[in-house]
Amino acid sequence: MAEGREVQWVEVTEGQVGQRVDNFLMARLKGVPRSLVYRIVRKGEVRVNKKRVKAEYRLQLGDVVRVPPLRLAPREAVREVSDNLRNLLAGSVLLEGPDWLVMNKPSGLAVHGGSGVKIGLIEALRQVREDLDFLELVHRLDRDTSGCLLLAKSRPALLTLNTALKRHEMTKQYLALVTGRWPARRDFVSARLDRYDAGNGERRVRVDAAGKVARTRFAVREAFAGATLVEAEPITGRTHQIRVHAAHAGHALLGDDKYGTREGEKLARELGLDRLFLHAAALTFPEPSSGKPVRIRAPLEPAMEAVLEKARSR
Repeated sequence: MAEGREVQWVEVTEGQVGQRVDNFLMARLKGVPRSLVYRIVRKGEVRVNKKRVKAEYRLQLGDVVRVPPLRLAPREAVREVSDNLRNLLAGSVLLEGPDWLVMNKPSGLAVHGGSGVKIGLIEALRQVREDLDFLELVHRLDRDTSGCLLLAKSRPALLTLNTALKRHEMTKQYLALVTGRWPARRDFVSARLDRYDAGNGERRVRVDAAGKVARTRFAVREAFAGATLVEAEPITGRTHQIRVHAAHAGHALLGDDKYGTREGEKLARELGLDRLFLHAAALTFPEPSSGKPVRIRAPLEPAMEAVLEKARSR
């Protein structure tokens, strides 16, 4: 836990220029919850050049940031990384460049803490990778989705990769096991998506004419009795897009506890599937410094391969 016992004065370097002060603090105070960072900024305990700033203030070269001492109550503290999680993360690195990192994110691990999640992948990595002063998510994956996850190790790389994402210069291919026989002729699903409150604070997504434009490309990879392995490429990047578009097409993902069907639940049990079958199998992005394309694949975990073998033998 990165708790300071005395006031620190930190001068901003070139690699931190343009970074929001809240993100700067999150990277420096590894393991401290974001809610506490917002609180100390709001109360004026964090100063830049001896002046109060807002959380969205962007740092300039030579700025001097006052980082106050922190005393975390047990209920506030982000959980320390266990040895098991530390080993899991170490074994999940697919490829690393000078200013970027690609992980094969495990299913069941949220990408960031919050909403009852004490620690997510980004908080854990900041504790594990003490050699890095900067580490931010370039994009996100649902908690139950596994596969390629890209992170930036510098502010300039983050900005470059975010621009590539907005310009559709980054492509992501997912593998999904869906119910029924996906028609080979159906290669796109276009349906507007709207986020709504499903109760108990749970946020879900539904097809709604008033929602945001969303489009997903689908391609059949392998057909089984009662199920199809498809490749899905989101053209847009909406929350739960692949899951909702597949369900809207009448072929919900197996293991989907939000948008699945009873038929899918039964088939998942028969195949020994105990998680959402959605895996970010491949990622292509321009290398931040050279612009050359980098393509990375994330293998399916053995348990998922076993599910496919069982599906083939039905």
